[in-house]
This record gives sequence, structure tokens and C-alpha cells, in this order.
Amino acid sequence: MIQRLIRRILPPLAAACLALTACAPAESPASADNGALTWGTWGSYGRHKPFLDLLAQVCPDIELEFISYAGGNATGYSWAQMRADDIPDIFITSQILDRELAGDRLADLSGYDFVNGFSTAILDQVAIDGGVYLLPVNNTMYGIYYNKTLMEEKGWEVPGNLAELEALCAEIRAEGLIPGVVGTMLTGGPFSNVFNLAKTDWLTTPDGISWEREFLAGTAAAEGTWEDTMDLVQRYIDMGMFTTDPEDRINVELIQDYLGGRKAVFCTAIQPVSFTVFPDTGDELGMMPYIGRDGSKNVYMYSPFCYFGISKRLTEPGNEKKLEDAVRILTLLFSPEGQASLITEQTPCVLSVLDSAALPEDALICDAQEALREGRAFPMTYAGWEGVLADIGQAYKEWFRGENGMDGPLCIARMDALQRSFLSHSEQIYFCESTANFTLEETAELVGKALGAAAGTDAAVIPLGSFHNGVELPAGISGKLYAGPVNTETISAITPNYDGEYAILTMTGAEARAMAQAGFDLMGDGDPFPYVLVTRGGGELEDGKTCRVAFLMRSYTEEAGERYGAQVEKGSIRTFLREWLEEQGTVSPGENPWR
Repeated sequence: MIQRLIRRILPPLAAACLALTACAPAESPASADNGALTWGTWGSYGRHKPFLDLLAQVCPDIELEFISYAGGNATGYSWAQMRADDIPDIFITSQILDRELAGDRLADLSGYDFVNGFSTAILDQVAIDGGVYLLPVNNTMYGIYYNKTLMEEKGWEVPGNLAELEALCAEIRAEGLIPGVVGTMLTGGPFSNVFNLAKTDWLTTPDGISWEREFLAGTAAAEGTWEDTMDLVQRYIDMGMFTTDPEDRINVELIQDYLGGRKAVFCTAIQPVSFTVFPDTGDELGMMPYIGRDGSKNVYMYSPFCYFGISKRLTEPGNEKKLEDAVRILTLLFSPEGQASLITEQTPCVLSVLDSAALPEDALICDAQEALREGRAFPMTYAGWEGVLADIGQAYKEWFRGENGMDGPLCIARMDALQRSFLSHSEQIYFCESTANFTLEETAELVGKALGAAAGTDAAVIPLGSFHNGVELPAGISGKLYAGPVNTETISAITPNYDGEYAILTMTGAEARAMAQAGFDLMGDGDPFPYVLVTRGGGELEDGKTCRVAFLMRSYTEEAGERYGAQVEKGSIRTFLREWLEEQGTVSPGENPWR
């Protein structure tokens, strides 16, 4: 492991300095021999930093070692670490994918005072067999956006039930306006919108929760359960609330164009905004809930910025000081000061998780906050649906857009068919087996073999995505391959975010070794990201012999590209890695030579 300790002097307000250990991810980030607490950055160090600066001032004696992850599947990788019992001391994830595993690997937080700041509704939703293992940090609230200024000018009030919404949409159409536009560029949007309407009725009831669990297990069907919801969705379509954009633009453009341009009154988009007033017109933005039939359960959705937990490892004898420091961190994080450090004027959809948090009466999410306290706000549906979410969303998208004859009954049939197919092919989605845990360097070597073999080069040079004082490297390898079956999700977790192109540089063997030894000096500050050099057959490159070396995109300096005549080629490292792993069948550290 390549490791470098950097100590940064904080402003005079801090009583001492917070030690930040800049290092390539350790072979086992689960522990830090130097006594520091490990913290996974998940490519979001910039979003963590305001709180980390506060922590440095309030608790300057706490030492943190940051473990980088800047790959393409932070959620999937965090749970791969969990399955391998290799999580950092401070565990951070965006979704609770496996509640039972969380109870096994994480400390129960229910006995600590900071939990008392949460509403009962939030605690009920994260509780696992009476314990609390993961707590959300700052919920992003979702509802239906509307042009508040336009509504007030027309004398239109926010509807309270479906009949009122239909009547209002008829008035809007009479004015020559579109009632509502819906975001469909990503199929996750239509999926969420249909499921959010189901939550205005039955999906959040005990029967609905049981149905979801049984459907995902293959013992229940959508047919016979979803018909009323699909009727509700059809009414939204018929009244003009789910009008699609012909250009299929991103949600933020829909909001700015349709609502800001007064073309539509409502916008149903799964998109947090960074403003509350349209800059060109001065029109104010509003947010209302998803409207159900009788209005008794109009609901908002939310998704946490992330969830925090503490590794159960810290509760073992000998880790008392680390546990004490971890509790101090969460105590500060879930204080008003900690929550405020992560909320700015550019995050008007973000709400503190604390029950005592106050908002101005005219805040965009004021009503959503009240709904959350009253149990009328629910998490966005994601966990458990990963295998079929995109395809189900595609069916809903076709329905919204009037394509391929899709309608409610056909969507129900598609849901059942997709889930049956997913479950029946669950074993086939794995195409390789890793027989042991790989280190980060060994994972980079594996990626290098796949890249070099596909590119037909003599060698490959792969950077490690180590942590460099706040800088993370999306082009580097920052996720490790763990023992177990390998599928496409595994590949997305261990490969870089940049995909679709690679480069071939031509140099002598001596130059390739020197470049690999020097590392990738991204910032030009003499603090390079480490490189791993992989050669065909595992042999040595001859000093004076010209060789072709494959690089991932954005993993070499501009100067190096010019010096060695970088030739950019089309090709996905994820595809290359999948094909290479399929060919291998099983992989082990130090084995599977690239011939």
C-alpha cells in the first residue's frame, strides 16, 4: 500500500489541526493502524467538507483517514464492502439495500442521545428489529413543482384532491396552457412517478408493504393489485398532468422552460432545484404533494443525501476510544449546527432530519416538512427493484408518450413478465467467480489485463484513485474486487466513472517504467496518484524497445499525451472487463495471466 500522511493547519479558530491521512485505499479500510477513524468519501468529499470543517473546529483532536471511492456505483460498492465485512469505521451509503446485513455489521445507535432529535416517523422507517443502525442525513424532498406566481395571478389554489386537480387542469387547458409536464429522459422518472401515485393509496399500507416484499420474492403478482393505481395514472395522463417533452430534455431544463416560460403550470420531475425564483421573470416556484383520490393521503417523497452508521467493529474491546470519537462525530452531525453546515441557499429542497428544525412559512418545502412529521412523506422506491426498475420505467415512459400501444393493463403485464424473467435468470446474471478478496492494486492489475488484452497493446498503466487532500480521481481504480460471483453491477463498482474511450501511448520500455514509477501528477503539485504497470505475460519491458501502452481516459497528463502520441480509441472498459472475466470463468489474485 502506498501511503502518505498530510497534516493541514486549519485557521486560528481551530484549537488544533485535524489530521487528514492521504493514502491509496488500504488493503483493509476497516481499520487504521495509526488510530485514526476511517471515513469513506464516495466521490462526495466536496459535499462532506463543510461538515468536516466544522468538525475540525469543534473536535480538533479527532483524526480521520479518508478512503476514496470515485467509481461508477457508490451505493453498490458500499454494500459490497458490507458483505465482505470491509467497511470503514464511519459507514456512509445512499440506500439501505440489506436491512438484515446492516444489523449484523453496524452498531445499534438507538441508545445514543442524538437519536432523540429525530421524529418518530423517521425512526420507524429506519428501524431494524427494534434497533437503529443507519440514520439519514438531510432529506431531499420531492413533490410536484408549480409556478406559484402564475397560480396566484390566475386565482388558482393548490388542489386538495383528485376532483379539484381535474377541475383545475380543465381551467388551465382553457387558458391555452399545458397543465403539467413530466420528466421522462431517464426511465427512473416515470417509474418513480407511478410508484409515488401508488403511495397516495395502498402501497404504504401494511398490505402494500407485504405485497412489495412478496412481489420482489416472486410470490405475488402486479395483476390483481395495481389496477386502481393504473386507473389513477391514466386520469393524470388524461387531464394533461403527464404531458411529455418532445425533446426529452433533462428535468432541470423542463422546469426552467415550461414553468419558467409559463408554458405549463405543473412539473412532475424527480429533480431537486437550486433556486426558488426564476431569474428571468421573477416568478416564484412552489411545491405540492402527489394528489390522491380523496385527498386524505396526499404525499411527498424524500431521499436522504446519505445514511451514516458506525461499524460494529468499534464496539469490540480495544476500540473504546474510536467508538467514543465516532459517537462525537455523529452527535455533531445530528446537531442543528451539523445539519446547517450541509444546507445552503442553493439547496432549497433539502431539509434537516431534526424534528426541531424550523423553516420560514413561505419556504419551498414547508408543507413537505409538515408532511414528513405527520408520516405523509415516504422514501423513494429503489432498494430491491434495481434489476427491473429501468425496464419497468421504460414501459411507463411508453405509456406517457403514447408509444407502442402501451397502457395501464399492458404495464401491469410488463411488470409481472419482467420480474419473472429477472428471477428466473438470476443465476445467469453472474458470469465469473472471484475466489478471494483482491487488494486495490490487484484490482487495478485485473483491469489493466482486460484493457491491454482488448487494445492489443504490450502493457497497460492504470492509476489508483487515492485520496489527495480533497482531490479524488474519477479515472482511477478506487473499488476492490471481493470474493464471490461477479455481475455487471460488480464491474460498474470497480471501474472508473469515465467510460467509452481509452488511449494508446507509444514509448520505450524504459519510458513506460519511469512513467509508471512517477505516477499521475494530476494537479501538477508533485503529489501524484500511483500507477500500476501491467505487462503482457507479466514480463519486463525491454529498455530500448518501442511498445504500445494502453491508458484509461483522463488518466495521463496532457504533456504525456503529446510526448507519446496518444491515440484515442473508442471502447468501454466495462465491456472489456466483462468479456475478459467471462473468458476467465474464475479469477484469483496473482493468477489469470494476460497472454
